[in-house]
Amino acid sequence: MHRISLLRQLVTQLALIVVGFFVILPIWGMMRLAFDGSLIGRPTEFRLFPKVWAFEPFLRVLDKPYQSVDFAVILKNSLLVSFGAALIAIILGLSLAYAFARFRFRAQQTGLFSILLTAVLPPVAFMTPLYIIFSILQIRTSLFALILVYAAFAMPFCIWNMRAAFQAVPRELEEAAFLDGAGDFKTFFFITLPLALPSIAVAGLIAFLMAYSEFTLGWLFVDKADNVTLAMAIYAIVTNQYLGGAQPWSYLGSLAIIMSIPVVVIFLIFQRTLLERMMFGSVDN
Repeated sequence: MHRISLLRQLVTQLALIVVGFFVILPIWGMMRLAFDGSLIGRPTEFRLFPKVWAFEPFLRVLDKPYQSVDFAVILKNSLLVSFGAALIAIILGLSLAYAFARFRFRAQQTGLFSILLTAVLPPVAFMTPLYIIFSILQIRTSLFALILVYAAFAMPFCIWNMRAAFQAVPRELEEAAFLDGAGDFKTFFFITLPLALPSIAVAGLIAFLMAYSEFTLGWLFVDKADNVTLAMAIYAIVTNQYLGGAQPWSYLGSLAIIMSIPVVVIFLIFQRTLLERMMFGSVDN
């Protein structure tokens, strides 16, 4: 085993401490904001711990975080939109990703570039055409429209990520399945797809996070409080504060912490499986 010098170990540990500090400090600041019952206006001084410990903001946020809408309704909207967008992006992107990874056809590179171009363009560039299309279809103000919008923005990333996963699967495995009499669909579902599942799961998780945390486009397709998501509710609290609202800033911190809980739970559930399969592969010894 290669031994690392003491100086290099110290420099590495120091760099990791600095990075960890910049990662943990905002999280700690949000937690301090959530539990500080003395904050009425904007925080004006740095504190490591709350001046007055309070749990009332969490209770208020868990009741009606946005106008008169129950927290359960807003949480349901967020999870429905996020899971729906991730599912659609994965299902529709699978066929495109596999086609770009395994087949050769005319304008293949042009198609890949076009998909990549849609990923780098700012989302605001698509707001007007999406608004017009969904208005014509009379679904603009529904949660289904929001799901389609977020799925469309997540699909380019999912396609490129899953394409790389399919390319990493050896062609020899598929050829062996063909020699054993398996067809195209059977080979895909029982050979290629299981081996690419870790990367597909990562793509789905990223698509979920994109939809779960987005709020700017959402206001264009939501016209009633019952369709608001958690990210929109947080933005509404921030806007209300800057406009001189009476809600304490601790509401913002409380709702941000509560919003992060589903993401943390999902990661904790899947992290071991994802890391093991990405590090050691999917083939049992």
